[in-house]
Amino acid sequence: MNHKDRRTFAIISHPDAGKTTLTEKLLLFGGAIHLAGDVKAKGDRRRAQSDWMKIEQARGISVTTSVMTFEYDNVVFNLLDTPGHEDFSDDTYRTLTAVDSAIMVIDAAKGIEAQTRKLFEVCRLRDVPIITFVNKMDRETRDPFELLDEISEMLALDTIPMTWPVDQGKQFKGCYDIVKDQMILFDEENKGKKNTKPETIACQGVDDAKLKEVLTTEQHDKLKDDVEMVRELCPKFDMDSYREGHLSPVYFGSALKDFGVKDLLDGIKEFAPSPRSRATETREVLPEEKKVSGFVFKVQANMDPNHRDRVAFMRLCSGNFKRGMKLLNTASNKTIGVSNPIFFFSQGRELAEEAVAGDIIGIPNHGTLRVGDTLSEGEKISFTGIPDFAPEILRRVRLGDPLKAKHLQRALESLAEEGVTQVFRPMLGSDWIVGVVGTLQLDVLKDRLDAEYNLEVYFEATQYITARWVSAPSHEELKKFVDGNRASLGEDRDKTTVYLARNAWDLGRVQEDWKNLKFSEVRERGR
Repeated sequence: MNHKDRRTFAIISHPDAGKTTLTEKLLLFGGAIHLAGDVKAKGDRRRAQSDWMKIEQARGISVTTSVMTFEYDNVVFNLLDTPGHEDFSDDTYRTLTAVDSAIMVIDAAKGIEAQTRKLFEVCRLRDVPIITFVNKMDRETRDPFELLDEISEMLALDTIPMTWPVDQGKQFKGCYDIVKDQMILFDEENKGKKNTKPETIACQGVDDAKLKEVLTTEQHDKLKDDVEMVRELCPKFDMDSYREGHLSPVYFGSALKDFGVKDLLDGIKEFAPSPRSRATETREVLPEEKKVSGFVFKVQANMDPNHRDRVAFMRLCSGNFKRGMKLLNTASNKTIGVSNPIFFFSQGRELAEEAVAGDIIGIPNHGTLRVGDTLSEGEKISFTGIPDFAPEILRRVRLGDPLKAKHLQRALESLAEEGVTQVFRPMLGSDWIVGVVGTLQLDVLKDRLDAEYNLEVYFEATQYITARWVSAPSHEELKKFVDGNRASLGEDRDKTTVYLARNAWDLGRVQEDWKNLKFSEVRERGR
């Protein structure tokens, strides 16, 4: 096993741009083969392989993060499918800490949309290289040059088309491969057929007479003009510029019609980086280091309701992991034996006998691992950049059955450790307050409390609009602040002091009155 044969990536897009469909088609073209080689996708399933929660199936959206591993052309791909809804941006952010590259999916009719732009900025903060897939070319679209200009202007990202579309909508003929000088024909009849490769026509450039046999004169003339413009106006592909996040290769196609997906997959294999170095508080960890290290970027309970399981998703950053290894959790300073690690294929799973940097393994546990934890072969390191964000919505939790208060506490703390919600206990009063980024997270929280913990809850508005984590230069100064402001204070799941602000003026006033204290919007997990 070699980390250089790994491609660990995520797909980012605005809702409805086709991310879930593309995920499914990548699995199909990749054979949907788990490392063990025997888990196959069912291409005719109506729901995507990555959507498993009941609320996702009911609403037709992805609200959790799934990991899917498959092999294609002697390379192992680890695809992290991120939530497509903006209410789950914090979960998406944490997932993007675990990848080495990303695919940006754009609707050819709509261009850059709000959520795409937000997720792109997250990738830019982390210098994540991006390949662009312009989807839905079999529908009416905007001009491809206009789309490239928009990417360049709105995202300050250079683009270089690797393929170029011939027409659109019902007249869509396919794409011209600019790099290989060949025409890839779109055939509606092959839609959805497994292992079907599109017909290609090898050309001696766009002037080749062979193209006149499959394209109209108008289509051929436009293709010649377009390819000439692309070659004159677009920068030449530069691997360093792409890897640094400044340039994006662009592919055109239709995920729904299985067109352009193989070209994209070939592009990921050829261009996307193998595992990169990772920052800790003290040093950079290189993937080729012999000792194992990694971090937990997600915890998911009850993926299999029959087993009431709890799985920590760990991104391996270095070393050659072997089943049964003992690893140090540097946050708790306790050593755990990893005896039943698993690889994922959507809901399928298999024992992971070995894994290398870039791989994602699941570690079943009973609450000992949390998001942000670092595991290592003994070295006291802590990977950075796995955050909690200040919630934008705060709600008081009310129980249908008051006798289940202790059960509610355990459930809320467990879900908070997963990253489903943030949980605060006010210093005055006995109610729990949950904090989320978007209202859909409240629906998921309510659904899971009911389905997994048999707790009927409802949420009430609070007088608070946001929360800030409070830190002070000395214990005495923090105690003085707490003693004078208990009515506006709470504690999070780690007993860290949190200021619950009633409005912007209130927050500004307390920051002005207590200049020596720090009121943080972001808190590193695992601390």
